[in-house]
Order: sequence, then C-alpha cells, then structure tokens
Amino acid sequence: MHLQKTVLITGGAGFVGSYLCEKLLDAGNPVVCVDNFFTGRRANIAHLLANPMFEVVRHDITLPYFAEVDEIYNMACPASPVHYQFDPVQTTKTSVIGAINMLGLAKRVKAKVLQASTSEVYGDPSVHPQTEGYWGNVNPIGPRSCYDEGKRCAETLFFDYRRQHDVHIKVARIFNTYGPRMLPNDGRVVSNFVVQALKGDPITIYGNGKQTRSFCYVEDLVDGLIRLMGTDKAVTGPINLGNPGEFSMLELAEMIIELVGSRSEIVFRPLPVDDPRQRQPDITQAAEKLGWAPTTPLKAGLGKTITYFDQLLRGLEDHSRVRPPAAVVR
Repeated sequence: MHLQKTVLITGGAGFVGSYLCEKLLDAGNPVVCVDNFFTGRRANIAHLLANPMFEVVRHDITLPYFAEVDEIYNMACPASPVHYQFDPVQTTKTSVIGAINMLGLAKRVKAKVLQASTSEVYGDPSVHPQTEGYWGNVNPIGPRSCYDEGKRCAETLFFDYRRQHDVHIKVARIFNTYGPRMLPNDGRVVSNFVVQALKGDPITIYGNGKQTRSFCYVEDLVDGLIRLMGTDKAVTGPINLGNPGEFSMLELAEMIIELVGSRSEIVFRPLPVDDPRQRQPDITQAAEKLGWAPTTPLKAGLGKTITYFDQLLRGLEDHSRVRPPAAVVR
C-alpha cells in the first residue's frame, strides 16, 4: 500500500524540479512547489496547477520557510553559468543560507531532506572518472566559485546537521542533465548547440572541443533522486547521479548537427576560466545502493530535446530573445 507523503520541492518550477513535481504527484503525493522564479518558469508547471494536491508558493529560500512536510528536495539554485554568475553573491546565499533554512525545517518537522549537489564540487578533476571519495580540485576565488564552493559548503552543512542534530539527509551529486524544459538561453552546452543548429547559426565550441562531459536525460535523473530519497537513514550519500557515457564537445556538436539536419558550421572560441577538461561519473554506488542506472541513450534524449526546442522557437516571434549567450558552458 502506498503511504502518502507531503513533499516540499524548492526550485520546483525549474528544469529538473518540475519533472520531480510531476513524478511525485503521479505517485499520489501532495506536493508543495516553492520557487522564486529567477530561472524557474510557470510554463514548466502549468499542466500541474489543476491538481488539487499541488500547491505553488512564490518564495526565496534565503528567507525562512515554514511548512509541515515529510520530505524536502532542495533543488533551488541557478545551475547554469550564465545565471549563477549574473548575481554570484545571491547564488552563494541560495546554496548556503538556503541549505541552512531547509535543514532547519527538516530538523523541526523531522523530515527527510535531499540536497541537489553537483559534479561541480569536483572542479577540474585530476581523478577520472570521478568517484564520491574524490575531494575535488576547485578554485575558491574564480568566477565559478559562487556555485562550486556554495554547493560544497551546502554539503558540509548537510553532514554537520546529521552529526549534530541527527537530521535524515541525502546528498546527490548531479552530473550534466538535459532534456525538454531547459531554458534556451542558459548557456549550457546542449541548449546552446541545439538552438544554434535549429537556427542555422554557427555552433560555438569553447577551447579545442576535446574537453568531455557526460549527459544524463532528465527523467533518468529524477528516477535516481526519488530512489535516493527512498533509502533508509544509513544511506546519506553523497552519491553520483549521471550518465557515464563520455562525449567530447566536438562529438556532441556533430551529433546534434546530424540529428537536426542543420547546415551550421562549427566555430571555436577561447576556453573560459576554470572550465573543466573532463567530467564523467563513477556510478558504482548508485547501482549498488539504489539499483539505479540511466536507460536513455544520448541520441534518443537529444531527439526529444530537439523537438522541444524546435516547437519553442516556432512559437517565438523574435528568435533573438533565445540567442544563447557567449558564456561558460557546462
């Protein structure tokens, strides 16, 4: 018998958060979506608003929030360089003060709380693939530090709340994720390449194109997050969630050009500061502790993503509004 749980999702109107809201509602759980709509979009959750078990609250988690809930997914924080570098001080506040506020809430109401951490805690890694035991190679004072170090500090807080207050925590280190509902102007590599290919613009690769990333389809990721939340108190993480398939930026660009049927040319630009050269998750722990592995091949996931962006672009009168900015890509 399904035991109903009231679930709070911060950043619930965001790219990943909206899928999480959808999945947990489908499972019969009341869901409270909290979002300040900096990068979250009402369109992402519009189809859920008629559900009487769904509640939306406009709120910034750098301010305290009070609710009676059983589980908390702390997804709130801009995750693309364009957005987290727009207001780096606020990004750090969201990661650190937001974590304190959600941990405090979890402590008061005895809720499970999951932190959406990131592969960025590994920085520009000297270990490949990255295991959870690797401590990382992160610049603490660079332009990406607001996000990288903010997430690292949030992990510290989660484990200190567990040690000091016995809070039931979960920490997921999320690797590059893609799919429909990504913002077209967020500066991430998949959205950049897809939008440029659909418009026939030159595809911009930063560096020589040999740097690698691993791309996980959003629905696979959400399945991993829910599995992690469902584990007992002994399983805290951090646990890597991502697709171990590794692709260079050049391989990704060529695949997207082929799938779109685009005439876009590839152009090269200087590599941004602190951009990681390699990124690939070791998901051994996810397989052993969660029984989880991604199932969506990159071409299949890209096909769905391309269809989404194609429909989005056709619905916009002024395509310049979604031109990907020249910025760091994840």
